Amino acid sequence: MSETHALRPWRTIVRRKCRKIRVGNVEVGGDAPISVQSMTNTLTADAAATIDQVRQLEEAGADIVRVSCPDEASTAALPQIVKASKVPIVADIHFHYRRGIEAAKAGAACLRINPGNIGSPDRVREVIQAARDHGCSIRIGVNAGSLESHLLEKYGEPCPDAMVESALDHARILQDHDFHEFKISVKASDLFMTVAAYQILAEAIDCPLHIGVTEAGGQRIGTVKSAIGMGALLWAGIGDTLRVSLAADPVEEVKVGFDLLKSLGLRHRGVNIIACPSCARQGFDVIRTVETLEARLAHIATPMSLSIIGCVVNGPGEALMTDVGFTGGGKGSGMVYLAGKADHKMDNDRMVDHIVELVERRAAELESASLSPT
Repeated sequence: MSETHALRPWRTIVRRKCRKIRVGNVEVGGDAPISVQSMTNTLTADAAATIDQVRQLEEAGADIVRVSCPDEASTAALPQIVKASKVPIVADIHFHYRRGIEAAKAGAACLRINPGNIGSPDRVREVIQAARDHGCSIRIGVNAGSLESHLLEKYGEPCPDAMVESALDHARILQDHDFHEFKISVKASDLFMTVAAYQILAEAIDCPLHIGVTEAGGQRIGTVKSAIGMGALLWAGIGDTLRVSLAADPVEEVKVGFDLLKSLGLRHRGVNIIACPSCARQGFDVIRTVETLEARLAHIATPMSLSIIGCVVNGPGEALMTDVGFTGGGKGSGMVYLAGKADHKMDNDRMVDHIVELVERRAAELESASLSPT
């Protein structure tokens, strides 16, 4: 949810107002938290492999998981996948509208259809009816790489206006059939085109928006491009659910998605580690310590903050703002901070185990407090 900061107005992000829909048991839009999605890359027809990957994504924190349904074998496996999943399953439909109908019957929570390749309006109408009959929502997923031919002829090339026109044309079909449980995405691998398209779309319609920079690339460059594109949109209040598209393990998409939201104060999950880049002043190996702590604290979902700073230049100041902190500078030891206050010293060679223990204890306290009646 967006936050209003009376004391720090420069931190305020006002989310675009839109109506709310449901993807299974997950609310999307309105005042609902911005949900994080990913997509399996297993063969959907291999239900066991797909279920295993869905569980990995669930453990990473994914709110919604999408699976591709390119053939009948995939939609035939869908009931088993849906039954085993704790999160809503979205069926990704391209080219074959019948797969959309089959997926709706199989229990998909949402159908992702691409206007550029799903077929005639009549076929889209059949998919709409199947979604209505089986309680599915729909995502109109426009992609710059698969725009309708008449729009390419009209505009000469993929562009933001062409993408938005495609999206609105298909939204109109849903609206004409009194179907309003839909969201829209207008993605391109060109982040400039992506951001411009979403900015136009956000002003043109009141449905929730699924944001992302499609085909962003490998883990490093894809993360950078996604952070620039989605960060600009989220900062402007645009975006109700997101997927980071990486040529990497899908679990990494979920991690980056939460890191994006965490960085903007829009949603919090897990330990936010604040760390210096390290320099000659460091009293311990900051980089290796942070890498180790990230791995050892990955299981904690409770939102909290941890500062790991190599020296006393910024360490005490950063520790004032975090739940747990460690600042180097002593000869083979550093200062541990709890709730912003210097608490005790700890030897560097024991600091990692000690910090993990402190963070786990603090997470347990926060969880207990959140469950206590007020």
